[in-house]
Amino acid sequence: MAKDTEKLIRQLSLISYLMAERRPVTATEIRRDVEGYSGMNEDAFARRFYADRAELDSLGIALTVDKPADGIAEQENYSLRPENFHLPAIAFSDAELAALQTALSLLDGEFAYAEPLRLALQQITWGRPSPLNAPDQSSVALGLTASAGGHELSQRLAKVETAIFRHKTITFDYYTMARDEVGRRKVDPYHLLYQGGQFYLLGRSHERDALRVFRLSRMRGKVAYATKAEHDFKQPSMAEFDPRPYALRAAWQFGDDTTTAEVWISERIAWQIERHFGRYGSVASNDDGSITFRTEYADARLLAAWVLGLGEHARVQTPAVLADEVAARAARVTERHEGTFEVAAAVRRPPSANAEEDAPSTGNRREASIRPERFARLVTLASVLIQAGRAGERLQRDAVLELLQISEAELREDINVLNVVNFGGGSYVLYAELLDNGEIEVDPEPYSDNFARPARLLPVEAKALIAAIDLIGDHIPEGSLASARDKIVAALGEDPTHAGLQIASAGSDDSVIARVVSGAIAERRLIELEYYKANEDEFSTRTVEPYALTNGREGWYVASFDPSADGDGMRHFRLDRIKRATVLEQTYVPRPEVDPGAAVEGWLSTGEVAASRVARVWIAPERARWAREDRRVADELSDGALIVELSYAGTDWLVREVLKEAGDAVVLEPEDAREAVLTAVGRLAAPVR
Repeated sequence: MAKDTEKLIRQLSLISYLMAERRPVTATEIRRDVEGYSGMNEDAFARRFYADRAELDSLGIALTVDKPADGIAEQENYSLRPENFHLPAIAFSDAELAALQTALSLLDGEFAYAEPLRLALQQITWGRPSPLNAPDQSSVALGLTASAGGHELSQRLAKVETAIFRHKTITFDYYTMARDEVGRRKVDPYHLLYQGGQFYLLGRSHERDALRVFRLSRMRGKVAYATKAEHDFKQPSMAEFDPRPYALRAAWQFGDDTTTAEVWISERIAWQIERHFGRYGSVASNDDGSITFRTEYADARLLAAWVLGLGEHARVQTPAVLADEVAARAARVTERHEGTFEVAAAVRRPPSANAEEDAPSTGNRREASIRPERFARLVTLASVLIQAGRAGERLQRDAVLELLQISEAELREDINVLNVVNFGGGSYVLYAELLDNGEIEVDPEPYSDNFARPARLLPVEAKALIAAIDLIGDHIPEGSLASARDKIVAALGEDPTHAGLQIASAGSDDSVIARVVSGAIAERRLIELEYYKANEDEFSTRTVEPYALTNGREGWYVASFDPSADGDGMRHFRLDRIKRATVLEQTYVPRPEVDPGAAVEGWLSTGEVAASRVARVWIAPERARWAREDRRVADELSDGALIVELSYAGTDWLVREVLKEAGDAVVLEPEDAREAVLTAVGRLAAPVR
């Protein structure tokens, strides 16, 4: 029998024994009665029992130790309080259960934590109709689902997740974008952050003896443990390391040395900046309706690029050096779009350094990035088997395989393990047998009630559950996920986002608008939108039928049908551009031809709108390596520059994308787009209308 299997049998038997005894027991009794310990000598027992206690404690299952007055270890008494193993009952409403089911159905197979999410949902909905089998909802569609993306990247994520849990120092090669070089890194991994479709590791760099952020897609090769020790470092306290601020930083705020900038924002878009960027600084209102946005920045180029992307509606007031940089970059845009822009000769494009990562995900659910601990799987399986046995029912093998996402061989092995887990003295938890007809017959033992209640969520299960809720956010009708989250955190006693994984909110989102729209979707009522079309710098009022909230590379949208539109009335409105949303009394009948999730497989995931026009855009050598990560490269040039292709439906969108590159991008063709860029730059110094 494998050592890991022996360990699991010992740990599960120890739990069942302590729960059955309902009294403090001595180490001598444990060694005598618990499966797996009886054949050990005193030294071996002491080592194994200490290690098992420590591992259970790391899983959140803490044994109570009563020490004698004289401190003799052999006379210590051990017990397990029920609340340290069982999860308190959670009174979910039907709407909350349906929302949890929607979360799983949206994320299953595409979410890096999909498998522990399934186990977590099985535990927290104990005694209620399983959300795993509830009817599907179609009010939400996801283009981004926090999948790792690619086999190699998935393996890295799984290794980093395990290292965080086990407090293991890791080593890896890392490509530093700013310096364009690969170097060896040794890191104590503290926390994972998912932001903008990418996973990031927050940890202490041994080379710098400081906290650093590493993007997983820029790691090279395999991630390895630095030592063979059980643990390498102690997880810092919240007072020493708080991961939450890292999810609340703008792109220009990542860095050590910061300066405060003041940016004037015109009245026309003041509402949008205050609502969606106010958390990155502070806002002061001016008499004319404009605002002054104060924000700290570490990267002047990125802040300058953001200001330029806002066109004539933004202007740097202080510091002067930042205002000068914006002006210089605007002048560079003008210079490079006047006349003919010469480019270097094209060279053959080299193969990707990470060809495996570039390949699309297979979508195979059995290749999920994060596998739950086998301990969690066994506890869940035990509860499912006992529940069926007590009801006198036989389980269908295929249904259990689907529930746990395991193979038949793994199921047989798990059943064999559970069949030898005992309470001591020959009292076993259950006896189950996988029959030839595909059914599972279960005979629960009298004391099996200790496993016939939901177990506490283990760390990775808790993280998966809260991460799934945070990823979808306020985009389920009636806010049912938000209330479910509060109940789950209350039952756990802590918020799992503090323990290793945080989902940052999408940049183009609006929780208030989302709640209004999701309520209208649930009630099938029309909504009136006051919508800002940034590309054309104008407002419009639309009355539409809302069908679903969808996310993509640029944020969240409401997928709607506009009855007044010519041709295909399907429209997607970005939530952060909706100034006002009003739910009307008028209802609508869903149109059978409308598929609100149709765009998920297209532009929501790729970021490229199907259009008849394609622009060829030159990217400066110093920015080429960034462009390779998220642009379609058409040519590589001999001087290190790139030519990328951008699909676009409107010239105004293309112009803003070029301005955001702060002088490091030049439209080569079509010619009318080059002229549009010049016109836009010319408006930067003009009075705002």
